[in-house]
Amino acid sequence: MLSLTRKMTKTGTRLRALATFTAAASLTLALSGCTKLETESPSSVRNAADTQARSASLGTVDCAHTKCIALTFDAGPSENSARLLDILKEKQVPATFFLLGKRHIDTYPELVRRMADEGHEVASHTWTHKILTDADPDEIRDELERPNKEIERLTGKRPTLMRPPQGRTDDTVHDICRELGLAEVLWSVTAKDYRTNDSDLITERVLDQSSRDGIILLHDIYDGTVPAVPGIIDALKKRGYVFVTVPQLMAPGKAEPGKVYR
Repeated sequence: MLSLTRKMTKTGTRLRALATFTAAASLTLALSGCTKLETESPSSVRNAADTQARSASLGTVDCAHTKCIALTFDAGPSENSARLLDILKEKQVPATFFLLGKRHIDTYPELVRRMADEGHEVASHTWTHKILTDADPDEIRDELERPNKEIERLTGKRPTLMRPPQGRTDDTVHDICRELGLAEVLWSVTAKDYRTNDSDLITERVLDQSSRDGIILLHDIYDGTVPAVPGIIDALKKRGYVFVTVPQLMAPGKAEPGKVYR
């Protein structure tokens, strides 16, 4: 009887511990705002394109038959962007730039023009890098509209893509993006270059995670990132990858405003 009592006591202890852990985990999820995010892949956009679109010109690359990957840069332009653009021009690689407004677009307007002139996709990363899920609808609109207007003024083309700061988004952000004609683009590869200036480590992390139709997230505002770019490009080209912009990755399909892509 004593043995049975001890077993019951141990079982009760384990159940209480499990309940405590489950409650703590649920609280953590609630506090982090972590919910299931529905995203679409570039290949799903390509596959959904109608027959007429498929027969249209795809430019120089058809990612349905080519191993494509997209190089994207957040939070510029910066003092490092001119060197980055030199590298991309030399390597003949297009990129997608998700630009910040305050202290970036308004500080380096000539680099925004150069990005567009040299064939890169210019998109939005908000005006002040405000976390959109913490903002009210009017603030979200302002964060998205201000860089859109400046980019259009500088390049003649209004952005159709945006990347939410820290990748944080929700239904309200989706609705406002739909209203403003913006699709949200996340990423599938990150070097976490905001935590290190070690260019070799940045390169290693990108190469370890890269796969077909990948979207690589880097930040040209950090000192270790731009020096890593030539090695990343050369190594991925040796693996048979072709670099494209995010819209090219989805062609002949197009990103739909209000939806999220990764």
